[in-house]
Amino acid sequence: MSADADILVRIRGALPSLRPAERRVAETVLADPAAAAELSISALARQCNTSETTVMRLCRSLGMERFPELRLALARAATREEARFGAEGHVDGDISPTDSLADIVHKIGFSDARAIEDTTSTLDIGALARSAEAVNTARRIDLYGVGASGFVCQDLHQKLHRIGLFAFAWPDPHAALTSASLLTDRDVAVAISHTGTTIDTVESLRLAGSRGATTIAITNFASSPLTEHADLVLTTAARETTFRSGATASRIAQLAVVDCLFVAIAQRSYDNAMQALELTYAAVHDRRYPAR
Repeated sequence: MSADADILVRIRGALPSLRPAERRVAETVLADPAAAAELSISALARQCNTSETTVMRLCRSLGMERFPELRLALARAATREEARFGAEGHVDGDISPTDSLADIVHKIGFSDARAIEDTTSTLDIGALARSAEAVNTARRIDLYGVGASGFVCQDLHQKLHRIGLFAFAWPDPHAALTSASLLTDRDVAVAISHTGTTIDTVESLRLAGSRGATTIAITNFASSPLTEHADLVLTTAARETTFRSGATASRIAQLAVVDCLFVAIAQRSYDNAMQALELTYAAVHDRRYPAR
């Protein structure tokens, strides 16, 4: 990925790890990338009630040495957003008390589509390939996640079992810890957490790693406690809005990553995976009412 291709996603992903003054700059930039691209470093600093040094710290945290690099990246991102979505690119997804039901449906549909597109366009393909290879050759796969992320773990568990892999989802934190304690260097642990700060999920992945297991994190924030214990990180790009914290917006993006991971795994043992899918389909096929 080029430095500017995912600049808006990268800024959103960095928000939780930024200092308050840097966060003000980041939020101003995200609110109107095109306008921010037109400002000098001193003008942006004044608008955010901070210093030029703070703006430069934000640039460096994004992997940029100079402010003009950030301006160019923002200008390109704004142009690309306008070309892709036109006026739709300004839909923020926030639900107001006066929105009609049609407005709500439109905003949710647009936000979910953006979450999937942003996630898949910025997904680290190298990390995805290494994750797929690790899972494909593992003795067993432990899946950790609680709440909404726990449902995504169950989805991945069902997919992996259908192609004959020994995967286990552990939505109960105590069960997750006891399972993690029995893993070895022949195993893989996958932890899913939108924020990357869920203590139970972080501790399960940490323990799995201490036992020698290959650890994979699926999270929205690359700089989070969860990623500190991950050998491989797959990031989502969900934007949470009114009424949609965690349980909805993040789940859509997580499921997109899970689908990419599953297909990459299945492709590595294509014939065996196809045979397993056919056998499992046949096993439940007669449990449906016949078509009329």
